[in-house]
Amino acid sequence: METPTVRWRRLLPRTPARWAAAVAVLAVLVGGGTWTAVADDGPPAVQREDRMLRPGGVEIDTSYFTAGGSGKRPAVLIGHGFGGSKNDVRAQAEKLAADGYAVLTWSARGFGKSGGAISLNDPEGEVKDVSGLIDWLAGRPEVELDKKGDPRVGLTGASYGGAVSLLAAGYDQRVDAIAPVITYWNLADALFPDGVFKKLWAGIFVTSGGGCEKFEKKLCEMYERVAVSGKPDAAATELLTERSPSAVADRIKVPSLLVQGQSDSLFPLGHADAMQKAISANGAPVSVDWISGGHDGGDSETARVEGRVGSWFDRYLKEETGTDTGPAFRVTRTGGIDSTDGAALKRGASSDTYPGLRSGGREIPLRATGGGGTPAGAGARAGTATKSTGSAETFRNPAGAVPPAISAVPGVGGGLSQLSSLGVGLSLDFPGQFGRFESAPLATSVRVTGTPTVRVNVKEAAGQDAVLFGKVYDVSPDGRQQVLPSQLVAPYRITADQQGKPIELALPAVDHEFDAGHRMRLVFSATDLGYASPAEPATYTVTADGPLTVPTAPAVATAAATLPWWTWGLPAAALVIAAGLLITARRRTATPAPDPALTDVPLQITGLSKKYAKSVDRYAVRELSFRVEKGQVLGLLGPNGAGKTTTLRMLMGLITPDEGEIRVFGQAIRPGAPVLSRVGAFVEGAGFLPHLSGRANLDLYWQATGRPAEDAHIEEALEIAGLGDALARAVRTYSQGMRQRLAIAQAMLGMPDLLILDEPTNGLDPPQIREMRDVMIRYAAGGRTVIVSSHLLSEVEQSCTHLVVMDRGRLVQAGPVAEITGSGDMILVTVAETVSEPLAEKVASLPGIGSAVRTDDGRGLLVRLDGATASRLVADLVRLDVPVTGVGPHRRLEDAFLTLISGGAA
Repeated sequence: METPTVRWRRLLPRTPARWAAAVAVLAVLVGGGTWTAVADDGPPAVQREDRMLRPGGVEIDTSYFTAGGSGKRPAVLIGHGFGGSKNDVRAQAEKLAADGYAVLTWSARGFGKSGGAISLNDPEGEVKDVSGLIDWLAGRPEVELDKKGDPRVGLTGASYGGAVSLLAAGYDQRVDAIAPVITYWNLADALFPDGVFKKLWAGIFVTSGGGCEKFEKKLCEMYERVAVSGKPDAAATELLTERSPSAVADRIKVPSLLVQGQSDSLFPLGHADAMQKAISANGAPVSVDWISGGHDGGDSETARVEGRVGSWFDRYLKEETGTDTGPAFRVTRTGGIDSTDGAALKRGASSDTYPGLRSGGREIPLRATGGGGTPAGAGARAGTATKSTGSAETFRNPAGAVPPAISAVPGVGGGLSQLSSLGVGLSLDFPGQFGRFESAPLATSVRVTGTPTVRVNVKEAAGQDAVLFGKVYDVSPDGRQQVLPSQLVAPYRITADQQGKPIELALPAVDHEFDAGHRMRLVFSATDLGYASPAEPATYTVTADGPLTVPTAPAVATAAATLPWWTWGLPAAALVIAAGLLITARRRTATPAPDPALTDVPLQITGLSKKYAKSVDRYAVRELSFRVEKGQVLGLLGPNGAGKTTTLRMLMGLITPDEGEIRVFGQAIRPGAPVLSRVGAFVEGAGFLPHLSGRANLDLYWQATGRPAEDAHIEEALEIAGLGDALARAVRTYSQGMRQRLAIAQAMLGMPDLLILDEPTNGLDPPQIREMRDVMIRYAAGGRTVIVSSHLLSEVEQSCTHLVVMDRGRLVQAGPVAEITGSGDMILVTVAETVSEPLAEKVASLPGIGSAVRTDDGRGLLVRLDGATASRLVADLVRLDVPVTGVGPHRRLEDAFLTLISGGAA
């Protein structure tokens, strides 16, 4: 790991004239923090201070970001998601700091390097820590104060971090604005909705926290008690409720931007609805934004959301009254495919007022059709186990509640939920275990925005509680295909005293368009994979006591498509286009034709450039060109901010370059390009279902892609990953190294010709790192290609055949590892005594010398020749009275890397 001393030696100025300023900055180290220059996503340069604080009696690991200028500025606290750390929000912190905020991030108790046990945002734990962090901000000279001890401060964060933002606003009156993202209002309602235990998500919750032993003792005991019984008790509900934002609903009175996910079976849209009602009732400005993704996956719309959060804080922290904070309500809608690049089309819909979840109700008549798939009254003739009489459906909960129906599958359902508007989905109900009611074909299309409701009468034959799961399918005109919007289901516990009389049930809140000719299918199932159902067999009868009422939110208008230009100015547009082509030579938007000469080349990048957001002259990647051949294991190296991640995102078709092109096997990369099917990618933190085996996780993942089973090549991927007998075990029993190898095996499914691995060795111990190295080498041995981005230079040196070194968005050097580490222009000079920094600067200024950097022990110099010869260098060193003991090419990649990027240090 790079020490503060090494980091400063690389980052500080190389000229004597700038040393005075550098020494002044170094004085900060005496205060207990470490300042580091950060290559951020936009001007100006951002500085980061890392330090341990004890705001609530427990050590909390923090990072503090500021940029340029000496004026006062508002502060922003950014919390991280559950299972993460402060490092997850660093990029957003740097952007906000560059935009004029003092930004503090921290790892919550029990996460990252922070101490303490996880107590789920306990007011006396994590919430108290936040108040202590606000105290610390109040003492910073650059932070704007509303009054002594009261900084101008906003909070944001996703999931766990979003909840603590809400809680802090309720417990600490110094908070001025918040922007929680995909979070909960009441954690008991999230994990025990309507008294039904959400067992799958609860298990993932505990596992991602590091296991039950990482939690506060009473939380661990509560989870184990509920997990064993399968039913939450009053004490469990009370414990989670008192640690939820809903407990301080009447105290949250600050401007609130509420961002919630449509692909979210953990914290569905109803949580944001409850937040909006409570906070707006307190008189505070509130805006609600339904994004496409969520905890189940999908598009998190990070750039748009962070931009809107920034605007929200500009308005309510900087008090820039002219800032557009967006509409009171916005929802992202997906529909259709862009014919130019194959990407799913997304458009925003909005309204000036929040419609709630039941605006513009439209009644849809229903009829019972039988859980076995036959019309009402025909079940006996078809030999099914269901009975239908009039509008009633009778079905059973099987012993042990298995096999369960499938709706949302965390980590898998998100991608499918986005495709639901395109007619694709994954859901399964077992015959005899569900009842269904169906509408007639719709005469016109119906856009449902909110929570459908229905009145039903439920009976359980033995008079026990009935546990049901309700969902509304979109059924194709021929009846052969049904899609579950956002893969969502709503659980219900119907107690004995509620049975035998009409009750209203709310279905999952969605934004989905049912096309004309389609039908709505209301299904009540006795089981669901994500929830705990009674283990005892039971018989349920459900009678529809009225129509299905669907909210249409008439005030919500989808953004209009731009009018065809020819309707208002064909001649003028033609002139503009012609002038643009002749004068600016703008790149063509049509997909370039394949290049036959590159058919066998896995990757060729030519003149690739990408500017920072909102910048006209600052680049994340600039004029990058390199080529990768078959069988190579290529290491992509560079310091933070070098442009590695941006390059990989462009390579995977996630973002579009401003200039240049990427060709994979001769095909130009565009979002959704067909050739991307030959590319596999691993991003740290792949989600697995802990209760399933490794093999079952891979099978389920491949099924979700919709591709033929024979194309998976699972056995071949598993042989390379080397998991052996562990594949039959539940993933929750895996070590970190085994999880990493399983994740890479998942990326290998289909045996892609080009495999991209982003930090595959993070969190692994040395033996596990060695195993991961063998996996990469074995994969490439078959003639395939691997690109790996890593910070472990020694590991890259051993596992990679070739390197691409980047710094500040540009290519520094590319070539075989041996060539870079042993290049003749890289000289290691050893001396008899410690080399001073001024002496290193003198050597660096010699004619024909590109750079000179002291070695870690201070008794040597790493010198890059730029025209000079080794003999000339020795002569100059003797002239400078340097006691040289040896001169020769150096061999360590770390030394070569530091030498290559030293020219960019500042």
